[in-house]
Amino acid sequence: MTQRQTPPAPAELAELAAELTAMAAADHAAVTTAHSPDLAEQLTWRRLTARHGERLDEIMDAYGWPTADLVGPEAARAAWLIAQHSDRRTDIQRRALELMTAAVQEGLADARDLAFLHDRTLVNEGRPQIYGTQIGAVVDGAPVPWPCEQPDRMDELRAEVGIEPFALYTARHAPR
Repeated sequence: MTQRQTPPAPAELAELAAELTAMAAADHAAVTTAHSPDLAEQLTWRRLTARHGERLDEIMDAYGWPTADLVGPEAARAAWLIAQHSDRRTDIQRRALELMTAAVQEGLADARDLAFLHDRTLVNEGRPQIYGTQIGAVVDGAPVPWPCEQPDRMDELRAEVGIEPFALYTARHAPR
């Protein structure tokens, strides 16, 4: 990470916050194309998330993890979303995970968001997840998580970071 010689000016941080929230808005607008049967739409999604991931990597170089204290809560959440959707760049996800872990330990980031990023990164690396936040399939209408390290402790581990039990979570997010 490049060390800044001077703290960023408020105007610079406001621009950064606006950029992060704009990237998240573009992500939300395009998320339906991620699993589209139209391959051109899928490619558009892949390019968008790759561009956003690369930009987040540059931001992490310059500022470290964009915490709410630095860029405001909405932009901090946007940074998390961008990292979460950088699925084809596990190097960026891993780096975001490391920086966000340190921010959580300092009380500057949300442990719940970190848990989702941790699971997403593990799944993308082909490893078992911890919290059961990543759904692998839907069987007979019921969401099934990707494999977990400790499936019998999944709800206990979820509770430790403020995530509701798996059954409640999937009931809220199940297709209607």
